Amino acid sequence: MNLRYAPHSFIFLFFSFQLVFSQLPTNQINTMRRVYDMLQNNTHSSFAWNGIDKTSTPCSWRGISCNSDNSSITKVSFPSFSISSSEFLPVICQISTLESLDVSQNHLSSIPNEFITSCGGISGLKLLNFSGNKLHGILPSFTGFGKLESLDFSQNNLFGKVDLQLSGLNSLKSLNLGYNVFNGSVPTSLGKFNLLEELQLSANFFEGEFPIQIANFGNLTLIDLSLNGLSGVIPDRLGELSKLQVLILSSNKLSGTIPQSLMNIKTLTRFAANLNGFVGSIPIGLTNNLRNLDLSFNDLNGTIPQDLLSPLNLQFVDLTSNNLEGPVPASMSVNLIRLRLGQNALSGSFPSASFGSLQSLTYLELDNNNLSGPIPAELGKCQKLALLNLAQNKLSGPIPVQLADISNLQVLSLQFNNLVGEIPSNISQLNRLQKLNISGNSLTGSIPSSLSSLINLTNLNLQGNKLSGGIPIDIKNLYQLLELQLGGNQLGGPIPEMPLSLQIALNLSHNHFQGPIPATLSRLTSLEVLDLSYNRFSGEIPDFLTRMGGLTILVLSNNQLSGVFPSFGSFVSVDARGNRDLIFPSPVAPPQAAKKGRKSVVVAVVCSVCFGIMASICIQYFVLKHLYRTEFCWLTDDRLHKSRIKQSKAMAAICRPVNIMQSNELYTYYKVMMPCGVYYCIKKITRRNKSSILHSLERFEQGLVSIGHLSNYTMAPLAYVVESDTTYIFYEYPQHGTLFDLLHGRSDDNVLDWKSRFAIAVGICRGLDILHGGSLFSDPIVLFRVSTSSIFMEHLDQPLIGDIELGRAFSSSQFAIAVGYVPPEYAYVMRVTEAGNMYSFGVIMLELLTGKPAISEGTELAKWIIQHEDLGEVLDSRVSGNSVQVHQQMLLLLEIALQCVSVSPSERPDAKELLETLLSLGQQFGI
Repeated sequence: MNLRYAPHSFIFLFFSFQLVFSQLPTNQINTMRRVYDMLQNNTHSSFAWNGIDKTSTPCSWRGISCNSDNSSITKVSFPSFSISSSEFLPVICQISTLESLDVSQNHLSSIPNEFITSCGGISGLKLLNFSGNKLHGILPSFTGFGKLESLDFSQNNLFGKVDLQLSGLNSLKSLNLGYNVFNGSVPTSLGKFNLLEELQLSANFFEGEFPIQIANFGNLTLIDLSLNGLSGVIPDRLGELSKLQVLILSSNKLSGTIPQSLMNIKTLTRFAANLNGFVGSIPIGLTNNLRNLDLSFNDLNGTIPQDLLSPLNLQFVDLTSNNLEGPVPASMSVNLIRLRLGQNALSGSFPSASFGSLQSLTYLELDNNNLSGPIPAELGKCQKLALLNLAQNKLSGPIPVQLADISNLQVLSLQFNNLVGEIPSNISQLNRLQKLNISGNSLTGSIPSSLSSLINLTNLNLQGNKLSGGIPIDIKNLYQLLELQLGGNQLGGPIPEMPLSLQIALNLSHNHFQGPIPATLSRLTSLEVLDLSYNRFSGEIPDFLTRMGGLTILVLSNNQLSGVFPSFGSFVSVDARGNRDLIFPSPVAPPQAAKKGRKSVVVAVVCSVCFGIMASICIQYFVLKHLYRTEFCWLTDDRLHKSRIKQSKAMAAICRPVNIMQSNELYTYYKVMMPCGVYYCIKKITRRNKSSILHSLERFEQGLVSIGHLSNYTMAPLAYVVESDTTYIFYEYPQHGTLFDLLHGRSDDNVLDWKSRFAIAVGICRGLDILHGGSLFSDPIVLFRVSTSSIFMEHLDQPLIGDIELGRAFSSSQFAIAVGYVPPEYAYVMRVTEAGNMYSFGVIMLELLTGKPAISEGTELAKWIIQHEDLGEVLDSRVSGNSVQVHQQMLLLLEIALQCVSVSPSERPDAKELLETLLSLGQQFGI
């Protein structure tokens, strides 16, 4: 019997052996359990392995990959795990079978030396990815990483020179150090075997001439050296890189000509060298193999080679802003998607026949040239065209009706040409059109009523033509319109209701409108610029114009207005010259002046007012001009922010009270929209009294730089401007405003839930723990102001502490603590303290729990709560009523909040102690 079942027993034993053999080694299991505990303690509510049993096999955990029989860990991938502590890194290196480690997009600030020494001994390690963290310092030397093939440290804050740190990486194939602060020359000591295939060093401060040694890396497929300070010429030897596919040299200081040798690289599909100083002509045959060519913003001259646009593989060509002349090449690839030839000196007429076959063309820009002749009707066949910009040429003839066939068109710019005829009525077919500009031509006829059906239109500019008739009555249906420019025509008749969305400008100047200024304009409460000049408006200036909160410029000059000139706010610039019956009120006159005739008084007043207006304009001009010339000090290396933030726009916006987010005796916050449509937040700190005196500019700057490294917990500054008595600090705009807005500015339909409120309390406490602990600075940071108005909300559960720089850079003899948050001891202890900050935080917790502001029913919230015998009654019933469990959790947190607002500072918990308590409660609550 035993022999009979022996084969089955053997098979069972075999598979049992396989199962045992296939399990992870005990040391790897124990290592991963240690990592489990470290990440859990570090990330808490953001812990990536929540719900995963620590005793289960690590091969099943998120981010852990094992070999085919689960006998060893090969890959550890922790992208976006919210990790801020690097203590787990040396532990990971105990996994001797590790081939790949990815800790990208976290909050790591340093790499332990033990990690380099430990992981350097792993013979099979091929990939390291630390991109998108907050690493600071110099690049470590990689000793022992003999098999490493891919190294990525991009998007960090690493600095210094890159010299021999990477020279021992003999197997390196991919290196990415982009978006750091490295300087010096481009590194070329990258392993003795020159195996490199991808070299990405963009957005640093590398300088010096283009390194000819790069040509020694014969396997290179990608070179990206953009956004640096490289100078000199592109070496001809670059043409020896027979495998090169992508070459990006944009935004440097390179000069000379484009080398003909690049044509030798048959594999090259993308070449971008825009924003340099290249001269000479474009080489013939350059695009034979290219799919994407960008040589914009250089000093190239000569004609465009006739074969440049013809290769079938070509899809993107950008030659904007050079000195190119001659005609647009007639032969074009049918696969062209984007063609940008604007801001050159091109001449001649359109190659009409070519455009009829460009079915893939999406963007066509030929603006600011000397092109002549009619707009080709064949453009109507370019069905995918989304942007057509032919502005500032010498084009003539009518606007082709065939343009209305371009169903995907979103932007149509034909301004400043010599176009004649009427606006085609079938333009209403362009139902995706957002911007229409046909100003500065000689168009006649009336404004087609069909324009009112373009419901996606945001900008409409018809000024500087010869249009007549009235404004279509249905124009109010353009409910997304932000700007309407109708000046410089021959329009008349009644002014219909305008779209309520108008914000940028309404320009009706230089037309034939008459009668009283219509009251319907009062509905445009967001309008910034209103120009009614050079018409025949009569009657008095209506008072509603003084109440239009968004208005900054009002032009009423050269009309027939009369009556007394009303009083406008100081932020509104008003030009009412050329209205001879308009009476400007004078200040109280001395007795002898009252005896003079009315005419002389009026003349004197008008002269005085005109002089005042001119003086105000001159003062504003010189002040703003001075501001624009003031050094703009960047604290971020993010090129996206640098391209978006326009100082002139920002400085103009802070003069408008409508942009104020909040204001107090120390500072004012402004919400400012940049021309790109992105909002930013600007803090204006005025130092005009003894309550706010800058210690030193150097300390102020150092403080702002250091605060930037706490971007996960604070309002991190992007840039600043210092004037004699004013400081301006720029921040990203918090999408959800302040915590005050979330708690007290919302309707009952949008109540913050309990999970979010608890997460907000934990987030603020975590920030206070870091600030009070002195881990970033040499000494703790104590805040002048801790209130729901100084807590900004990037997300609904992610608070950012604001106003940190006030405590580090300014002295104060008068406390600026918000009412309702002032600790009792501040009546006799004339300095801010950590215990005082904890009192203010206690009040914030009370607001989170009750839903009431810091001053409730005429008394401080802490005192108001103590008056209630049943503390359950004070809880926000919109939240506590959801479940008995939530109600009990809120009561427990209420007891902690009341301890924070104890009269005695010694009875209040410190931030570190409180954070540990909150994190422990969070685990108990399961949130």
